[in-house]
Amino acid sequence: MDIQVDNLEKGQVGAMIEWLASIGETENGGVTRLLYSPSWLEAQLALKNIMEQSKLHTYFDSVGNLFGRLPGTDLHGKTILTGSHVDTVIDGGKFDGAYGILASFIAVMRLLNKYGYPKKTIEVVSLCEEEGSRFPLTFWGSRNICGTYTLDRVKEVKDSAGIPFLEAMKKAGFDPEKYSSPVRDDVERFVEVHIEQGMVLEKNQKQVGIVTHIVGQRRYTIQIKGESNHAGTTPMSYRKDAVTTASQFISFLTEKAKAIDPQLVATVGRLQVKPNVPNVVAGEVEFSLDIRHHQEEVIDQYCNEIFTEFKRSAESLQIEVTISQWMDVQPVKMDGEMCEWTREIAERKNYRYQDMISGAGHDAQVFGTKCATSLLFVPSQKGISHSPKEFTSLEDLETGIDLLTEVLYKLAY
Repeated sequence: MDIQVDNLEKGQVGAMIEWLASIGETENGGVTRLLYSPSWLEAQLALKNIMEQSKLHTYFDSVGNLFGRLPGTDLHGKTILTGSHVDTVIDGGKFDGAYGILASFIAVMRLLNKYGYPKKTIEVVSLCEEEGSRFPLTFWGSRNICGTYTLDRVKEVKDSAGIPFLEAMKKAGFDPEKYSSPVRDDVERFVEVHIEQGMVLEKNQKQVGIVTHIVGQRRYTIQIKGESNHAGTTPMSYRKDAVTTASQFISFLTEKAKAIDPQLVATVGRLQVKPNVPNVVAGEVEFSLDIRHHQEEVIDQYCNEIFTEFKRSAESLQIEVTISQWMDVQPVKMDGEMCEWTREIAERKNYRYQDMISGAGHDAQVFGTKCATSLLFVPSQKGISHSPKEFTSLEDLETGIDLLTEVLYKLAY
């Protein structure tokens, strides 16, 4: 693609989104770029090439995070980091992650062309992985930068095809034998712009969402063991029906979530029944439970109340219940000062904005535990994401870039 990096005019982002989406394009018009896959590597190298056409100094760290560095005039100053993730879900959309990388690149180039070199160094980052689509882990890129992941975390990890994580990493050109810690202690602030992946901004007719918090997430597997028996000869009063018990639990947890806090969400997304036969009382049910809220104490209260009730009810029914937790991500508050600066800029430019809580996870929540961090949203049409139907208008994309440009100017110039 021929991109005029010295003249990134309005509208250029649309062409760049299409260009990047062509790498890993699916038959449905979606995008699949899984960590360390050929399409993932092609995308990272293509982005590196685009950055090198400009005046950015490019480099990879040892896990495949790509950086484009615009050095600041203050040689002893810290770094302003901006960007998002290059990987996608399977048959995902064109904008998730990719927009944040391209928006950061365009914003930095516009600043350079208009104002020259900044006081503080700015780096555009294309983070290697966030989605967890290939291997059973998430935020591999940002968690390596922040020091919460090392190679020890993935020594036994394999994808669904049985390919070891370290083997895939080596095949992509990032040899684990040459691994050196990607931890950064020079990052002063991180800024990410992202599509909302929800419908709040569109419904409220807002151009920008300023994220104040990213929710915490807990995920559980709930296993109920009753007793399989004949559907015709077992009286209702003698049954230990795992499906009936599961339905009561699911109804209870749903109503309890509504009662505790309107912003608390609880989702049962997967249900398995055994023996799963029409004429047999089910002896075992297993279901997933996903819980999200931006305050840890609310999640604690909810979990305590529903799990106490599960155990009490199971005991009275003489049914066994096992609760296994397999995810615990803490809520993260975005930097208040950066939020306020962004509000001031949005008001000065007459952008329609609102404060928001992000119900989805983002790299910003990883960086937010280590440095001052800001996350900005632009609208998603009909709230659709992780789908080939994912779409954000060119006007909204440009609004996000313009706001990001002003924020980076405030932070680095």
